[in-house]
Amino acid sequence: MLLSALPAILTTASLSSTVLTLVLVLALIGIVFVLGRFFLHIIFQLIANSVLGLLSLFLINYFFGMAIAITVPVIIVVAIFGLPAVFIIVLLKAIFGWTI
Repeated sequence: MLLSALPAILTTASLSSTVLTLVLVLALIGIVFVLGRFFLHIIFQLIANSVLGLLSLFLINYFFGMAIAITVPVIIVVAIFGLPAVFIIVLLKAIFGWTI
C-alpha cells in the first residue's frame, strides 16, 4: 500500500541507476581532487625552484661580483630550470667567461 504511493523515481531500476550515478559522480570528484593536488604540488615546486634560482643569481652577483648579465634569456632559463641553471651559468662564467 505504501509502495504504491511512492513516486516512480524510487522504483528499483530507477534507484539503482541513481545510486550508480551518485557513485560515479563521487568517483569523478575524487579523481579531480587527487589530480588537482598533484598538479598544485608540481606547480609549487616549480615556483619555489624558480624563486630560489633567481634569488641565488642576484646574491651571487652581489656578493661575489661575478658580473653575470641579467638578461631576458638568463632570467627565462633560471626561471624554468632554477638552481641547476644558476650552477651552469656560474660555471660558464667562471671557467670560460661566457654568459647567455
